Amino acid sequence: MGISSESLQIVSDLKYRNMKDIYDSSWDLSESESGNLPVDEEAFENIYAIWEERDWFVWLKDQTSFPFEVERVEDDDDCFFSETENEEPFTLGHKMKVNDIEAEDEQFGIIIKVREGRKVGRIPLCDVEVTSRKDINFWPVREYAVWFANK
Repeated sequence: MGISSESLQIVSDLKYRNMKDIYDSSWDLSESESGNLPVDEEAFENIYAIWEERDWFVWLKDQTSFPFEVERVEDDDDCFFSETENEEPFTLGHKMKVNDIEAEDEQFGIIIKVREGRKVGRIPLCDVEVTSRKDINFWPVREYAVWFANK
């Protein structure tokens, strides 16, 4: 009798949940007078080399658990001078639930399926940030966003 795929997913989820307590975020960027720079340059270079080899679509599907809440923090299409900016769903500053990682686009990267209220849409994963640092999805999404911005 083998282990079911559901059991394997639970083990994978638990492994990542336990990792978050000891996750080394020394590679992460920090605001300074010189801009957003890594806390530890060597750690950033080491993890970036790993990121360059990573199949992000497969890895993110494996590392994330749905649904989870994000806030849109980047939006190339956002019209900063529009009066209807805050009325449109999925725009800058809006919070929404991620329901799935759906596709990979050459220009926009990983595309996620999101829900805001009763509306469903698709946006680039690199445009969002997980709202809670305690969410198990925070670091996988953060790694992807930092990699995508630096590729």
